[in-house]
Amino acid sequence: MSELTRDEAQQRARVLDVQRYTIELDLTAGEEEFVSTSVVRFAVREHGADTFVEVRPSRLLEASVDGVALDPGTLHGGRLPLRRLAAGEHELRVTARMAYSHVGEGMHRFTDPADGRSYVYTQCCMSDAPRVFACFDQPDLKAEFHVAVTAPPEWTVLGNGAAVRAGGAGRWECAPTPRISTYLMAVGAGPFRSVRTEHAGLPFGLHVRESLGPYLEADAAELLEITRRCFDRYHELFDEPYPFDSYDQAFVPEFNAGAMENPGLVTFRDEFIHRSAVTDTERQVRGMVIAHEMAHMWFGDLVTLRWWDDIWLNESFAEYMGYQVLSEATRFSDTWTDFALARKSWGYDADQRPSTHPVAPDPALVPDTSAAMMNFDGISYAKGASALRQLVAWLGEKSFLAGINVHFARHRFGNATLADFLDSLAQASDRDVHAWAERWLRTTGVDTLRPRLAESPERVWSVELERSAEVGRPHRLALGLYDRAPAEPGRLVLRERLERDLAADEGGLSVRLTGPRPDLLLVNDLDLTYAKVRLDDGSWQTVREALSGLPGQLSRAVVWNAARDMVRDAQLDPLEYVRVVRAHLPAESDNAVVQGVLTFARTQVADRCLAGARRAEALGLVSEVCRELLERTAGAPEDGPEAGLRLTAVRRFIDSALEPAELEAWRAAGRVPGGPVLDAELGWRLLLRLSVLGAVDADDIGAALGDDPSAAGEEAAARCRAALPSAAAKDAAWEAMFSPADALSNYLFTAVAQGFWQPEQAELLGGFVPRYFAEAPGVARRRGPSVAALLGRHVFPAVRVERGALALGEECLASGEVEPALRRWLVDQLDDLARALRVRETFDASA
Repeated sequence: MSELTRDEAQQRARVLDVQRYTIELDLTAGEEEFVSTSVVRFAVREHGADTFVEVRPSRLLEASVDGVALDPGTLHGGRLPLRRLAAGEHELRVTARMAYSHVGEGMHRFTDPADGRSYVYTQCCMSDAPRVFACFDQPDLKAEFHVAVTAPPEWTVLGNGAAVRAGGAGRWECAPTPRISTYLMAVGAGPFRSVRTEHAGLPFGLHVRESLGPYLEADAAELLEITRRCFDRYHELFDEPYPFDSYDQAFVPEFNAGAMENPGLVTFRDEFIHRSAVTDTERQVRGMVIAHEMAHMWFGDLVTLRWWDDIWLNESFAEYMGYQVLSEATRFSDTWTDFALARKSWGYDADQRPSTHPVAPDPALVPDTSAAMMNFDGISYAKGASALRQLVAWLGEKSFLAGINVHFARHRFGNATLADFLDSLAQASDRDVHAWAERWLRTTGVDTLRPRLAESPERVWSVELERSAEVGRPHRLALGLYDRAPAEPGRLVLRERLERDLAADEGGLSVRLTGPRPDLLLVNDLDLTYAKVRLDDGSWQTVREALSGLPGQLSRAVVWNAARDMVRDAQLDPLEYVRVVRAHLPAESDNAVVQGVLTFARTQVADRCLAGARRAEALGLVSEVCRELLERTAGAPEDGPEAGLRLTAVRRFIDSALEPAELEAWRAAGRVPGGPVLDAELGWRLLLRLSVLGAVDADDIGAALGDDPSAAGEEAAARCRAALPSAAAKDAAWEAMFSPADALSNYLFTAVAQGFWQPEQAELLGGFVPRYFAEAPGVARRRGPSVAALLGRHVFPAVRVERGALALGEECLASGEVEPALRRWLVDQLDDLARALRVRETFDASA
């Protein structure tokens, strides 16, 4: 299919004014296809103009402009030409049979294995709206949407506007929308279980497939409370009221993203409806996603980017506001710790890869929709949100919000650019926001801040904060000065926190103070800026001995991130990192810290940076941490704050087991000694580890699936089968992923890939490395960008940290035969592989 270019979009926007879409969708035409009729009212500004409408049907049935038939044979590459249009008003009508998707592009159809019920939902972003209806598919051609749906009579239909039954059985009409972009049009339909209420005079709804209905009802009170509180907080912050007529949240199956901000109908992956026990950190993440998507109702839906170079205007703002508003409006008051460990590190990693780009890239770097799709990444989300957090610290929250409200007032139901946004901020502040943006939003890379401490006999100490980077951004940051408690050397006490500005044109910052030097100088305490930080030798020694005694979980997160960066930069032995984890994590009280640190230690460190006996030692240390956490939390109430710590420890203990005996005992008992019980999630997790270790077989997996015949059970069983250490299991898994039959849905494809590569099975898997680089490009071309991304993210042989794999990957890229979505992932994965090799080669030789 043809990719829309920025030049084409600009030309079409000059020629057309799109006013209204009237869309009829017939979902009763069978299990493979649906019928779509799109009537588009639009005006042409230039006489004799040529343009095109996008539509990607399985069969184009008819098309006409002002009643004059168009030749269906002219449809090519998803574009239907419209030639020699007269200036003035026109009506385009297109009817087509459209294919349902099973990879989350366009109209996705899913049949629940638990009960045989079917569901459909749309995902139009970024350029998949033409898989649902004929349209002028670009964000700056906004229009009203009038949508009607014919569905099986027992189904419920949801849309951007409130949907009501109309006329005959199974027909629904959605209330007309204000002007929105084509990528935001949304429909969901099926025999949903729903929980409905009203708030602020608007209908609110939660929806999920029937088999997950009991779990929705168990969580509905919390979900609605978060929704109401965030909704009210946004109305306190923003002058512009919520711009749509209803607020439905549908948790849908096999959803590729975390969620999608469709106006009035936000769609989420239905894993957010928890079938099993979860930690409070996971509940907080779900709350953040709710707040994030709600922020999009203003940032993205009310005011929309003009072209995809300004993705950050949507995502960075929603990411920042999601964390901030959740912390202000709900019981989740410490969101920024999880952001530091789980999200900000995503941004740091992305910003050090060859594929990095500015938060707000030059438009020339986003020439088409294919290039734009690559920028939904750690830069546009995590780095952008970090930059906005720094902007608020530098500008002041009052000025920031005043500028935001100017922006909404100027561009409501329209489109805007970076320049428009900066002009709005500049009106609300006398600070030079344009200069700030040039340094923060138009540049790439990460500043590294390194302190140099000195002490004089006159009880005066000083620090020179050196900056090593080509960028040189301005930073508003805090220096935390901590001392050991006199009677408790394992406990640190805050002496003072200094707030300082590091100007853009300064190579560093000097501070001179009286008294003894602190035992720990923590640069970027409270994590207000976006920069890698280093610790001086004295401070690192203090960290090694007293990290668990550092007050404040966000401060501890800054230290853990500094250690993480040192490992990745080959400046700290990864095994030494795990030893610090062993020394201090058992005393940690914040689950976001425990979860983030254990995840890095178990996956990136143990599976990529270590091998052989050093890996085994690391896994043993991780298991000891988990065991000590379990001992510390023994007898904790299931609904108490320590229950999450206990669940995190159980999960990572399972993942790190090198021998099956203890896991087999847990499985036989159906519970961990002292709790928790092995619910569906823990049971499958344990079975996966036993599969890797060769302690179960396909019959055991089949029996578990018989006990849990849900969609999640099918995925877990596929993951376990792919993890079995036999040639037959690996061949079957490979065939399922790479066969031309393309039978796997996006979620089953992911599950098989997640089970396939295991560090414990190196000899068994060696022959699949060259096959991956030879075969993956063909699958990516055949199955499209969503599966291409899965091939790069999950099927890449990440655990094969060896020069041969790196060379094969580089040859694959050099062939020029790799689709953009896969190419981006390969570039990033190969860079991570080269980084892991440097770490191994630096420390394995000296170990």
